[in-house]
Amino acid sequence: MPSEFELIRRYFVRDASSVIGDDCALLAAPAGLALAVTTDTLAEGTHFLPGTDARRLGHKSLAVNLSDLAAMGADPRWFLLALALPEADEPWLAAFAAGMFALADAHRIELVGGDTTRGPRTITITAIGTLPPGYALRRDAAVAGEDLWLSGATGEAALGLAHLRGRVTLPAAAAGQCVTRLEAPEPRVALGRKLRGIASAAIDVSDGLLADIGHIAEQSKVAAEVDIAALPRAAALAALPDTDLADECILGGGDDYELAFTAPSAKRGEIESAGRAAGVAVTRIGRIVAGTPEVRVLAGGKPVAASYNDARRGFDHFR
Repeated sequence: MPSEFELIRRYFVRDASSVIGDDCALLAAPAGLALAVTTDTLAEGTHFLPGTDARRLGHKSLAVNLSDLAAMGADPRWFLLALALPEADEPWLAAFAAGMFALADAHRIELVGGDTTRGPRTITITAIGTLPPGYALRRDAAVAGEDLWLSGATGEAALGLAHLRGRVTLPAAAAGQCVTRLEAPEPRVALGRKLRGIASAAIDVSDGLLADIGHIAEQSKVAAEVDIAALPRAAALAALPDTDLADECILGGGDDYELAFTAPSAKRGEIESAGRAAGVAVTRIGRIVAGTPEVRVLAGGKPVAASYNDARRGFDHFR
């Protein structure tokens, strides 16, 4: 059986110039740029189901970190990987590494170090990006009177999970699309970069649309109004007979990794141009208003019944 260090060399050291193999990675940030650093842990049984395709899991493990960098408007540069495995499963490692490095290459981000250990399957990635100082898209920068925007559409990942868990049975094409959104999300890195200097506040939608917009509202000390009729609906959700489940997925489902962001109304044209340039649909879904920090769901300008309280809370590991 190969040793820990042989596994690292075999699957994660890509060329002789790699910095992996020393006690630390020595990195030099480009002159005049600030660093953005994020970390995420994915644990089997909590963040992904046992038996999830290893290549897709490698992709997703990096994607969730790239999504955080996108929400800040940062350019990906480097990442570190800490991996706990119940056994040295080489076919699994080969597929995992292939998925992870395919996404890394697409975004020109380099693996520069990490760790491996035996234990329950757990994946932790720390990603580092750069951006010009003063251009970060922060959660605390939304201002009353601004538009509230969303990239793409939410809910497909949550619907895919509901399908895998047997809560709903989807047609084959819809199931394939939704499970792909769950297991292989595409981080909106290009859009985040385009929004620098245009958007005010941003967050990636990982724990649920209302919950994550709520973080912007709380940290910016404003209220957010979401027009439920304005929310884009993917085909699988639009066709779902159970409209309550559809709304639950759209408003409260996690794992979408879209961007929710705010911008002055005068920037609408620039936002739409940024979306086109990044190849991502962007939709104006509401507005930011003065008031107690909260998220209000409206239909026809009137508050929707409080049946969305659970959706507002979103995913919480300890609830």
